[in-house]
Amino acid sequence: METWLSAATNHWPLIVLCAFLIAGAIIDCWKLKVPNWLTFGMMLSGLALGTIDSGWAGFWASLVLLGFGFLLLWPVYAIGGMGAGDVKMQMGFSAWIGALYGLTEGFWIVLYGFCLAAVIGGVLGIGLMIWHGRWHEYRMNTGDILTDLASAGSWQDVAQRAWQRKPRMVLLPYGLPLCLGFIGYLILRIWTHSG
Repeated sequence: METWLSAATNHWPLIVLCAFLIAGAIIDCWKLKVPNWLTFGMMLSGLALGTIDSGWAGFWASLVLLGFGFLLLWPVYAIGGMGAGDVKMQMGFSAWIGALYGLTEGFWIVLYGFCLAAVIGGVLGIGLMIWHGRWHEYRMNTGDILTDLASAGSWQDVAQRAWQRKPRMVLLPYGLPLCLGFIGYLILRIWTHSG
């Protein structure tokens, strides 16, 4: 049976990655912004770890998954649905996963972690709507967003309209569901692979 100390020793890169994610979530909840020093630190250290651990193959796996992390959230960011810090936080996570697991296995970890984060974000978003008692207003905003997506001439038009609505909305610091989704999926993965 693996002790907590030996598990921590065997999984130290994951512990460092989780510390990055937790710091990003806490700062995002506090300031509604994930700082560049943290997100770029995650991206660069993920690329460095991949290179040190596996040479060019590790670097490329880390870089490709960094790009994949960007592509997953770029549409939401492009229409004003979340901040750039959240996108960069996901890119940093993806770079580390590429370094630790390689391209193929890492791809699925990033995708499943992202999907879990999206579900958690949806649940937290519904919770915020109920907590603030503004269900009708949020339902109308959702209708406006869908109308914008269907009728706006460009991404910039959709983003501009989203920025106009933003002051009326209670914002969800999306670093929190990203952190919970990524760490939750990593824990689930380690737990299912150790049994």
